[in-house]
Amino acid sequence: MEMANWKGAAGVCVNERNEILLVLMKAPEEDSKWSVPASGTEAGETLEQCCEREFEEVTGLSVKAGEILKTRNGNYEDAAVLFDLHYFRVEVTGGELIIPKDDFLIEDISWKPIEEIEKLELAYPDDFELFKSLVAA
Repeated sequence: MEMANWKGAAGVCVNERNEILLVLMKAPEEDSKWSVPASGTEAGETLEQCCEREFEEVTGLSVKAGEILKTRNGNYEDAAVLFDLHYFRVEVTGGELIIPKDDFLIEDISWKPIEEIEKLELAYPDDFELFKSLVAA
């Protein structure tokens, strides 16, 4: 079986109030879950460019991708797809927070304090440790 590879980037943004920008995504057949903006790379894109493009498409905010905070690796669909998701710390450089009208998967976008994130249904529950470390820093 051919192994496909999916590479993507996620943007983690912490504001001056120590809140993290999260997106509530509608999942097929499941409850909606919160996560940071993330997407697969398009042809010829670097991971940084992918992170910045997706963040702006989803939130309306322009950002600059900085350091890589963590990488998530794994398999989808019985190992037919290997994936690699790089989490970047991002800084807002402009734009305005808006929920995209043409993206029916996105139900909400919100700055969340860590106390609230702890109670949310996260797409990747282990992201909480990363968020906690960024807010504590």
